[in-house]
Amino acid sequence: MALRDDAKLLILTSLAGGAKHGYAMIEDIASITGVRLGPGTLYGAISRLEADGMIEALESDDRRRPYQITARGRRHLETEIGGMRGLVATGLRRLKRT
Repeated sequence: MALRDDAKLLILTSLAGGAKHGYAMIEDIASITGVRLGPGTLYGAISRLEADGMIEALESDDRRRPYQITARGRRHLETEIGGMRGLVATGLRRLKRT
């Protein structure tokens, strides 16, 4: 999986826990994974996710713009997680055989 796909999945995972602005996503992702996304990576992925209808910006009086996951984004995340579960299960089974 390419870094840009990883960033998209990390953002969707973060937003599955509730709406957040960019810096809050960076902090949340870092606390979950130890990976600290740079602003260029984060906002590039946000732009692609928004264009794909997987997240949407919320109105805000603050200069920070919060985003939330959409139903389409939630379905995409569930599909990706399902695929990862299969990969992990296969990997664990194969490791036990060696």
